[in-house]
Amino acid sequence: MNESRPRLKIGIIVQARMGATRLPGKPLLKVKDKTLLEYQIERLKRVRQPNTLIVATTQNENDQSIVAICKQEKISFYTGSEDDVLDRYLKTARHYDIDVVVRLTADCPLIDPDLIDTLLDEFLSHYPQYDYYSNTLERTFPRGMDIEIFKRRSLEEAHSESFLSSDREHVTPFIYRHPERYKLGSYRYSEDHSSYRWTVDTQEDFTLIEKMLEAILPKKPQFNLRDLLDLAQEHPDWKLLNHHVEQKKI
Repeated sequence: MNESRPRLKIGIIVQARMGATRLPGKPLLKVKDKTLLEYQIERLKRVRQPNTLIVATTQNENDQSIVAICKQEKISFYTGSEDDVLDRYLKTARHYDIDVVVRLTADCPLIDPDLIDTLLDEFLSHYPQYDYYSNTLERTFPRGMDIEIFKRRSLEEAHSESFLSSDREHVTPFIYRHPERYKLGSYRYSEDHSSYRWTVDTQEDFTLIEKMLEAILPKKPQFNLRDLLDLAQEHPDWKLLNHHVEQKKI
């Protein structure tokens, strides 16, 4: 790690809840006797950049099962508002005194820890140039590899100035909709693989993720994005399982 970099406390904050409308209980759906959330936590523990890993869930009683997973995996958690996710993120960041937030969702159990390190390295090596840095502004990565990194200060401002319900639900639109105010950074892949959908929002999505995990875990338990792309190219028909699923619009 570059010793000349400022000492910033990085928080990888994963939003997770059981009450999704299209696929209730999805974080705790199981593949090979392990929940999707456990797979994701296991992968996030491989991020090399020093960080605090936190699951931000809700105060609803049915989300106590998510809290139980966090305790079992010995990682931090915070419970907040279900609908005002922006508020949940800010209060999580304040509670753990986070300077830089890496935002992920529990919908993305295949997330590549090496990719997180790559984006963090870009963000930190240019610090404080970027207020917001992600691989989603221009989509070249499969959906399900979504990573957003931003300063807590930007989150504080979004929280105090965002009044649209869509901004409160989706956390970051206020920031990236104001490029005249915030310095945005975009990370692109060398090829366009944005047509792949590896996120879990419907039963069809889960069916695909289940197939992928069952195929790759026996061979490469610490798989990365390249391994997943190779797998997808070996089984082109799998893409048809959820190609018709539309992402929810912001």
